[in-house]
Amino acid sequence: MVDSLLHYFQTFIQDPRWITFLLSMTPIGELRVALPWAITMGNMTWQQAFMWAVAGNFLISIPILVLLGPISNFLRKWPQGERFFSWLFLRTRRKGKMIETWEFLGLVIFVGIPLPVTGAWTGAAAAFLFGLSYPKAFAAIFTGLLMSATIVTIITMTGIKIMG
Repeated sequence: MVDSLLHYFQTFIQDPRWITFLLSMTPIGELRVALPWAITMGNMTWQQAFMWAVAGNFLISIPILVLLGPISNFLRKWPQGERFFSWLFLRTRRKGKMIETWEFLGLVIFVGIPLPVTGAWTGAAAAFLFGLSYPKAFAAIFTGLLMSATIVTIITMTGIKIMG
C-alpha cells in the first residue's frame, strides 16, 4: 500500500518536500516512512526531512482530534455505530493504561515510540477517548512527534538495521 501511494505521489508531485509532507500524513506510514524516504530517496537534508515530516504528521492530527467527537456522536445514533464505538472505547481503555494513568506523559511516550499503531493518528484517537483537552493533547502529540522523528532520523542517518 505504501509503495503504491509513494508511486502515486512521485508521479504527480515532483518536489520531495511535498511528497515527504503527504507521506507523513498517511495513517500507516506517518513519519516512520516519510523521514527515511526523504533522507535516502528524496535527497533531502535530515533537517529538511525532519521539518516537513513533523509538519505533515502534526497537521493531520488536528482534524482527527477535532472531528472525532462529532463523527462518533453522529454515528452512535444507529445501533451499528453505537456497538462499534462502545467496542472501540472499551478496547482503547483496556489497552491504553499508560495514557490513562500518566495522561500527558503517557501520550507523549505512546506517540514518541516509532512502532506500528503508534503515532499522531492513534495518539489523537487516544487523546479523544481519554478526554484530554485540546491544548494538552496537541502539546503531547507534537512533543511525541519530535521524539519519534528524532529516533527515526538517528536510525536512518546511522544506518542501524532494525528489521531483517
